[in-house]
Amino acid sequence: MFIEIDFNSDEAIYMQLRNRIIMGIATSEIREGDSLPSVRRLADNIGINMHTVNKAYTVLKQEGIIRLDKRRGAVIALDINKLQALEDMRRELRIILAKGRCKNITKEEVHELVEELFVEYR
Repeated sequence: MFIEIDFNSDEAIYMQLRNRIIMGIATSEIREGDSLPSVRRLADNIGINMHTVNKAYTVLKQEGIIRLDKRRGAVIALDINKLQALEDMRRELRIILAKGRCKNITKEEVHELVEELFVEYR
């Protein structure tokens, strides 16, 4: 699994790592049951602090994306709770759409963008 971090980004490194893992799952680069690299190995590979990787893994665990196994480490184990996922998505989208509305982005432009992006996950 290749993970690229933008050290010049305003987004926290642990969130970039979290988001990259989620994108890997959505694009089937990473699959249910796959083990992620150990905290130490991933930190060394990327060149970041182990605590940063640990924080990303903790967030992913809280979100029901991974489970921590004493023998296998961090394992992709999706907690499929569709109703909760939809509510979480609604909450996050509400802010994103409000930002777009402030920039005069139309409903049609949003629909077109969603269709364009959703194709990546099929």
